[in-house]
Amino acid sequence: MKHQAYIGIGANLGDALTTVRLAITLLDTLPQTRLHQSSSLFTTAPIDSDGGDYINAVALIATALDAHTLLQHLQELELRFGRERPYRNAPRTLDLDLLLYDVQIIASPSLTVPHPRMTERAFVLLPLLQITPTISIPKLGLARGYLASVQNQGIKKIDAMTR
Repeated sequence: MKHQAYIGIGANLGDALTTVRLAITLLDTLPQTRLHQSSSLFTTAPIDSDGGDYINAVALIATALDAHTLLQHLQELELRFGRERPYRNAPRTLDLDLLLYDVQIIASPSLTVPHPRMTERAFVLLPLLQITPTISIPKLGLARGYLASVQNQGIKKIDAMTR
């Protein structure tokens, strides 16, 4: 496994808690990929969206897949859980975002890494920093430097780290 990637995981439709837990486990079954660590689960109110509260987590994986192939597998996993995209930020059964892929910067029509809004979301920053407290975001600097800007977003840890 030659690449490290951080995956943002979220759901707010159906049994979101079970879905997020299962999705974390299923990351370890992707081809040429191993789950190294996952954060605690957090509950957050929707941002720029509607629907019920989200269950969120971040996972660190090691993979031999290139970023675009990894994204394809993540999207296939979303579809297995019934993911639909009727409009931007619609409530979802499962959302898997490729947040970071090594220290690469990727800007293609289908993929932007680092994830463009990750520094604006407590539900990404807190679980990410729980896994890797000193992580730096390419071109943006230390992730912990963005915590003050998301401190008013409601987020609550609901269980301990899973790995």
